[in-house]
Amino acid sequence: MRRVLLHGAHDLRLTEGVAPAGGDGLTVVRVTDVGLCGSDLHWYSHGSIGDAVLVRPVVPGHEIAGVAQSGPYAGRRVAVDPAIHCGTCPQCLEGNTNLCPQVRFAGHGLTDGGLQELLAWPTSLVHPLDATMTGADGAVLEPLGVALHAWDLSHAAAGADVAVVGAGPIGLLLVQLARSLGARQVVVVEPLAHRRAAALRLGADAAVAPADLASLPADASVVFEVAGNDDAIASSLTLARPGARVLLIGIPDADRSSFEAGLARRKGLALVLVRRMKETYPRALDLVRRGLVDVRSVVSDRFPLEDADEAFRVATDRAGLKVVIGLD
Repeated sequence: MRRVLLHGAHDLRLTEGVAPAGGDGLTVVRVTDVGLCGSDLHWYSHGSIGDAVLVRPVVPGHEIAGVAQSGPYAGRRVAVDPAIHCGTCPQCLEGNTNLCPQVRFAGHGLTDGGLQELLAWPTSLVHPLDATMTGADGAVLEPLGVALHAWDLSHAAAGADVAVVGAGPIGLLLVQLARSLGARQVVVVEPLAHRRAAALRLGADAAVAPADLASLPADASVVFEVAGNDDAIASSLTLARPGARVLLIGIPDADRSSFEAGLARRKGLALVLVRRMKETYPRALDLVRRGLVDVRSVVSDRFPLEDADEAFRVATDRAGLKVVIGLD
């Protein structure tokens, strides 16, 4: 069984591994598509993310889709929820499974992820796809789940004015969610021209470079920061109206973020940090099924498994949108 192991920063190796056996409560999935997320790029570039560091070679990848080889969905294309929570801690029992301190997450720590030909995963976390969906579509359900969780935390009212700072895949999915779920106006701040063009194509009313921030109204009641740097947070605070909610989704390269406290305090802003997602796959699938979100629109590149290193480099350069590695 072919798999890719990350040994350290910029050190990916294509190797052979032992095929998983499956078992009670598990579904064996023949992986066909794995999307590369910003967090994967942190692991690739630094061998760490936040305060977590690589402790042993790990199979990366948590945006996973494939074809079930066993279990109730055998023969069907499926998407894989990458988070295995304990189900018994106070956070899980409260319904906040994304905050489970014992969570096992694909491609993180000691839990191998999706860049391997076969994966055994809890059947309860395997979701069948509609017949019209491709494997790449299924892989993008994970970032859509993150966007949907952030939208839930925003408490956005119907007719809200929304700003998105950072038009990578999650930002572009948030643009679509905002447009489909009743936002009055959606504006985007993004330094890369091709991503600004994608934001406009997918429903943004305006998309500007950070240098042109002053051309946008500072009246957003909800701001999604999806870039993971202090400049993006500063832009988010500037675009927020007094009393707004600012959702911090981006993960900084260093395990620290800072902002102008006086501005945030005078505006009385609520800053909310977003941790992954929780129980969003069924809703994400329904949004795609009804045509409210086009997951395919954010996929720009697909590489074979043997070119995984090139795929990570392209994704790190942010030359496109979502990069997917195909194993079929």
